[in-house]
Amino acid sequence: MYVSVRDGHLPGVFGTIKAGLDAMGIDAVELHYDRDRTVASLDSSGRESLADKTSIEQFAYKCAGLKIKPSALLLSNNFGADDLQGELDWVISAVRAAAQINIRAVRIDSHMSTQDQWPLEKRAKHFAECMSRILDATKGLDVAMGIENHGHKGNEPEFLDAVLDAVHSPRVGLTLDTGNFYWYGYPLAKVHEIIKHFAPRVKHTHIKSIHYPADKRNIQREIGWGYGEYCCPLREGDIDFRLVFSALKAAGYKGDLCIENESLGRYDKEKQKAILIDDAAYIKEVLKGLR
Repeated sequence: MYVSVRDGHLPGVFGTIKAGLDAMGIDAVELHYDRDRTVASLDSSGRESLADKTSIEQFAYKCAGLKIKPSALLLSNNFGADDLQGELDWVISAVRAAAQINIRAVRIDSHMSTQDQWPLEKRAKHFAECMSRILDATKGLDVAMGIENHGHKGNEPEFLDAVLDAVHSPRVGLTLDTGNFYWYGYPLAKVHEIIKHFAPRVKHTHIKSIHYPADKRNIQREIGWGYGEYCCPLREGDIDFRLVFSALKAAGYKGDLCIENESLGRYDKEKQKAILIDDAAYIKEVLKGLR
């Protein structure tokens, strides 16, 4: 396992993705793949195209020259969209681009605009069918897809299990967000149980934490309770990352541990720099302790 970070954390704090990675002492970054098939520039404030084979080759060459490892592509897809085929085509293009750049994981959003209208069985069946169509269109590619436990329905373990069981592919699993089950309101002890349950199916991660008041940690809370106030740097949070990383290691996970720190907006730029640098250092400390 190794440390990465979401691209969106870096340019506004360090100037560029490259500068941020250097300051944090890491080389891996998760890139948000937009609908125009671009990603953030690695060394400027612009955008880089991944729209065709030539532009993808140029981007891969640039990554090698800058010694940057794109660890995953992040998609904000919506399988409840009116133009479902267009949505699937866009996801398929991301998987193909990832394969060409030697990116091993693509983050799939579990949120659907139709999710509140459909019962669990219908939601899971539809989502699994979408994943199967993407798999069929990308046969032979060594790219996994991680469905993130995200939003008001995507944090339901029964939904995630139903989708993964229905798809039943070694290329489809979870983008484990370590903070989202806690955000959803589950007691801390149950969060750790859920993470252990899904560890064997993890393909990618988002690593974040929350520091709730002691009397709120092991009770069921309403979804999102106090998140803006209590989300925090990794070292300060309630999530037991020794337990999390041990479970992932035991399950054979060797991918990235991608920092997603949603507390940064509460701090000035210098503090944000210090937090991100320490988040990377903290993950390395925990990993070192597992050996």
